[in-house]
Amino acid sequence: MRSTLLPLFLTFSAVSFVVRGSSQPLHIVLVVIDDFGWSDVGFHGSKIHTPNMDKLAAEGVILDNYYVQPICSPTRSALLSGRYPIHTGLQHGVIRPAEPYGLPLNLTTLPEMLKKAGYETHIVEKWHLGFYEWPYTPTYRGFDSFYGFYTGSEDHFNHEKYGILDLHDNKEPVKDKGGLYSARLFAKQAQKVILSHNASSPMFLYLPFQNVHGPTQAPQEYVDKYQFIDQKTRREYAAMVDIVDEAIGNVTQTLEQSGLWNDTLLIVTTDNGGIPPAGGYNWPLRGHKGSLWEGGLRGVGFVHGKMLKKTGVKCAELLHVTDWYPTLLYLAGLTEGDSTVPPLDGFNIWQTISEGAPSPRTEILHNIDLAPSNNNLRDIEGGYDGIAIRVNDMKLLMNVPNLTWYKPPELSPGYQQIDQNLSEPSMIKVALYNITADPTEHIDLSKELPNEVEKLQERVQYYMKGVVPSLKKPADEMATKVAKEKGYWGPWRT
Repeated sequence: MRSTLLPLFLTFSAVSFVVRGSSQPLHIVLVVIDDFGWSDVGFHGSKIHTPNMDKLAAEGVILDNYYVQPICSPTRSALLSGRYPIHTGLQHGVIRPAEPYGLPLNLTTLPEMLKKAGYETHIVEKWHLGFYEWPYTPTYRGFDSFYGFYTGSEDHFNHEKYGILDLHDNKEPVKDKGGLYSARLFAKQAQKVILSHNASSPMFLYLPFQNVHGPTQAPQEYVDKYQFIDQKTRREYAAMVDIVDEAIGNVTQTLEQSGLWNDTLLIVTTDNGGIPPAGGYNWPLRGHKGSLWEGGLRGVGFVHGKMLKKTGVKCAELLHVTDWYPTLLYLAGLTEGDSTVPPLDGFNIWQTISEGAPSPRTEILHNIDLAPSNNNLRDIEGGYDGIAIRVNDMKLLMNVPNLTWYKPPELSPGYQQIDQNLSEPSMIKVALYNITADPTEHIDLSKELPNEVEKLQERVQYYMKGVVPSLKKPADEMATKVAKEKGYWGPWRT
């Protein structure tokens, strides 16, 4: 069996001519919607209004068997490094504001690689990959410009985290945007970047929206559109989805107005599944954000672009968030012989997405997140997600919380399962599912297929040999002290 630990590199070529039949630069816009539930987009049957995403998805390729990590920082690390979190040290939890670590500096990020191909690179919105020292911040990690948050879960109106401002324009705090809702603020900034771009050079715009992550907040006029939803939090979450869909529509309209749209590849993805207490649902998938069940890591995603050969289709091939790194390098024309291309866990999936070819990927290590032997670290790090691996149709889970299925309130008025199993669920030692036949994970086959369990456990042991220790560290008291003195979050070890 081919290991996804090894990279797949196809022979690169002058992609602007061969792939697209055009000599114009290929622009890439990569949108991440934070905590976006599987069942919360129109093209998955939601009652929430997402006309822009629905239209773009229908004109492009819907990713129907696509996976991310179960929580924010690990997915972002996989996206920008092309490596599984077990290989970056970010396999456990998120990077909190006062924790002194980040995406390791020895990893070459996607924007750093794209700059080698002549791209102008921009990030608008959420970073969440560490900021305790300047070298860990976006403009030191390959981005020409940064406008947004260093950490996560800021107030959507005043842009504060724990009552301290976290909004930045490159290295400077932005203090005059209080009251402007974040999705609108960042859409306007993205439009500004697009309109100022010289079309003769390729652009990479990374747009990881704060929506629809908590705190669950939205302008009242959007909330009022969802009076048919009985539950207040779900109404507000629906409004957050609605307004981020509008923001995506405004950004794509600006790409059209600027003349860049016909040469733009648009990728839209979530970073993990939704979480019911914050209004996000993954029905009919099992579980939620932070878990290794399908509801935590089967991601909403689609691709749009004139360069796609087959459109208006669903891609059912196995894909993972690490695959964007080698795929976008391929589209940028970086060659196999380029010694700067790092070893990756991702695969080049362009032919799979564009032409419907079989995926080069046969397995995904969803994660290995186990308590360390050091008791002090265990106290610091808290709960652990366990282990999950997918090989072809089969998925093995080990040492995972026993989560249930959470149905959106509007589909079952009065449904009160939202709080069940979210606090202290029982643990499942071993479970096996045929995800192709049973995507909702109802039928545990571990007793029926012990040989399959053993085979997947052998693959886990293979990956265990390459696990790097978690970088998770206790909060540094100096971080909050410096932030309060300055009036904003930022590097505190300078």
